[in-house]
Amino acid sequence: MSDLVARRLDIDALRALRAVRQHGGVTRAAEMLGLTQSAVSHKIKRLETSLDCELLNRRPGAPMFTAAGEELLEYGGRILGLHDEALMSLTKTDLTGRIMLGMTEDTTCSDLARILGRFRRLHPNVAVRMRVRMSLALRAMLDRGELDAAIIQVFAHEVRPSDIVLLREGLHWVKSAELALPQTGALPFLSFDDECFYRRWALDIGQDVGDLLETVFECSSAAGIVAAVDAGLGVALLSDRHLRPTMQILQDRLPEPPGLAYVIRRARKARNPGLDSLIAAIEQEISRHGGLALLA
Repeated sequence: MSDLVARRLDIDALRALRAVRQHGGVTRAAEMLGLTQSAVSHKIKRLETSLDCELLNRRPGAPMFTAAGEELLEYGGRILGLHDEALMSLTKTDLTGRIMLGMTEDTTCSDLARILGRFRRLHPNVAVRMRVRMSLALRAMLDRGELDAAIIQVFAHEVRPSDIVLLREGLHWVKSAELALPQTGALPFLSFDDECFYRRWALDIGQDVGDLLETVFECSSAAGIVAAVDAGLGVALLSDRHLRPTMQILQDRLPEPPGLAYVIRRARKARNPGLDSLIAAIEQEISRHGGLALLA
C-alpha cells in the first residue's frame, strides 16, 4: 500500500500528457496550456519518476508515446473527465429553463458533445435542444430568434466582438496530388451545397476574375468532399482539419481564401442563466485544453 501511495497521479501532469497527445508535441502543448516548454516537460518527467516508467519516447523516429504512456492516456482521459465533472457538480447552482442550441456537423463529432452531455447530467432541469445545420442556416435561425446560441464557422474577418472564438484555422484550395489540371479554361470544382459560405465566396470570386470554376460535384458533408478530392475529381476548398497527406495545396491560379474561425454566437435575446452556465463551461475547457482540443 505504501508503494501505491508514493506513486500518485498528478492531475496537472495528466492534463499536460493529454495535451501532448492532442497537439502533437511538447512545444505545441505548452503553447495551448499557457505554460513554458520546460514546465510541461518537468510535469511529465515528475510523473515518470513517480510511476518509475517512461511515458514519452525520446529516441528519434520512435512513436511519441511508450506502451506505458499509451495505457496511462487511456486511463487519464477517464480520470480527468471524472475530476472535472466532480468539480462542476460540487460548485453547480440549481438551474432551470431551456436552451435552443445550433451546431454544425463538425462540432457534433467533437469533444463539445462530451461537454454538452456532462452539462445535461449536472443540470437535469435545463432542457437542451440541439439543431444541426450548416453555418449559414444557423446564422439565419439566430437572426429569426429560433435559437439562443449557435456554434458556427465564419470567415475570420466576420468575427463579432461579442463572439466567443473557439478556434481559428486556415482555408485552402486543394486537389489530389495525382490530378493534372487543365492549363486553360474552367477548373472542376467540388462544392458544398447552396448553404455553404465557402461555395458562395468561391463563386463570387469566379465572377469577379473570370469563369475560373465549373461545379462538377455537390455534397453537403465534408467527408464527401474529402473523398471526391482523393478520387481526383477536381479542386475544393477545405479547412486545416480536413487536409490529408495525399492532397496538394494550390498556391496559384486561384485567389487566396480568407481565414476561418469557429465561434459561439448568441442571439439578441434576454439573459438566459442556463446558456450562461453552458458557455462558461465551454470557455473553461478552452482555457484548460485550447480550442483545437475541443474540436478534435
